[in-house]
Amino acid sequence: MTLRDPASDRVLVLDSVEADGRRTVGWLEARGLSVEVAADLQQRVLSRYSLIILDMDLLKGEWSRHLSRLKQSGPETEFILTTQEGEGSVEAAVAAMREGAFDYLVKPLDPNRLPVLVHKALERRRLSGENRSLRQRLSLKDECGKVVGKSRLITEVYEVASQVADTSATAALLTGDSGTGKELVAKAIHQRSRRRDRPFVSINCGALPEGLLESELFGFERGAFTGAIDAKPGRFELADGGTLFLDEVGEMSPKTQVEFLRVLQEREFRRLGGDKLVRVDVRIIAATNKDLLQEVEAGRFRQDLYYRLAVVPIHLPSLRERKEDIPLLVDAFLQEFASMSKKPAKRFSREAMETLSHYDWPGNIRELRNIIERLTVTVHAGTIRPEHLPREMVQEGGSGRQIFIQLGTPLRKVEEIVIRRTLEELTDHRQKAATILGISPRALHYKIARYGVRRKRTEAVLSKP
Repeated sequence: MTLRDPASDRVLVLDSVEADGRRTVGWLEARGLSVEVAADLQQRVLSRYSLIILDMDLLKGEWSRHLSRLKQSGPETEFILTTQEGEGSVEAAVAAMREGAFDYLVKPLDPNRLPVLVHKALERRRLSGENRSLRQRLSLKDECGKVVGKSRLITEVYEVASQVADTSATAALLTGDSGTGKELVAKAIHQRSRRRDRPFVSINCGALPEGLLESELFGFERGAFTGAIDAKPGRFELADGGTLFLDEVGEMSPKTQVEFLRVLQEREFRRLGGDKLVRVDVRIIAATNKDLLQEVEAGRFRQDLYYRLAVVPIHLPSLRERKEDIPLLVDAFLQEFASMSKKPAKRFSREAMETLSHYDWPGNIRELRNIIERLTVTVHAGTIRPEHLPREMVQEGGSGRQIFIQLGTPLRKVEEIVIRRTLEELTDHRQKAATILGISPRALHYKIARYGVRRKRTEAVLSKP
């Protein structure tokens, strides 16, 4: 039989008898697996291997303690044990399975049964990995707060963020327009990482002048400058063992870039005005709404610093690139503000939701959240309609519906159709409708009378002052 996707699997054969080990390697290599053989575990990184075929004689009778240690070193690695025929050896192998081993084989190994067992072990490892990855992505979605959605672009963000969270990568770079949720994703990465029990510290590089930014990052000693009455640790020290989030890193001055790069390289620094070296272990997550490669080409950002930060680049899409997620985001915000106010959640009419979906959202998710909060406060009805939305949103987005008019239709008839559709599907409020159409309320009133628009909703318009 041919093993599933053998190129992605690495197998280590550990056998006390060299000839037995090489025979096992030959059987598995013939089925396309990448296999190594050794007689001991010295200087082996177990996590590199998908499967280890382990001779129990190498555990020297203390199989429980040794196997537990091996599983800790390679928690995702499967183990198949080999043992000599005999009641005590088989009992030990069965007991070892209760400690986490996948299965066991009795020597001499059966060349037909071995590949079947290896296939099953690798398949279990693959399924376990997929389940773990799915749980991490779902957990990451919860931790991302309001960066929710099911679109392809945001799903890719979840996947990459989940991968970097569970690794030892010391830097990641989040890019995207303002308001796309970069800090929320940074917090989610921290919460999914092994550093979750250590601090998450953030700083906005664009909000501080050069001198103040350096003192905030590196700290200072007493008397370092005028006003330094007491010593103060910097953000690097506060984040030791955890994560330091640098927002708007593209605004960092050239001088501060040099100092910052040195800390990334050496993992040590001196406080301003101090002589003592301070060593830190910090994961850096930087964020910017600028194109840093363009900044590098323009000479405003150091190339070496860029590549230090962009170990794992993650681009957050703008809201206009993932409009299919707008209903999910709206629902999340409505539920949030309903919970805060302890009132029933409002809902959007179909026309109002279409208007949101056709708006360009220059402020991205932050703008959407602010608008939902405002409407929750200002709209007393249970349903939010187009006339409740900001004027610029209705003017730009409209309902998103298209009006098909046959060529050759008289202009007067075209005008009548547009007015009727506006009043029927967008709003029955005269002033609002006039704003959408780009005419005065008085002119709209005249045209309604001229065209004899007398539908029920339009009559309500005429009766309004």
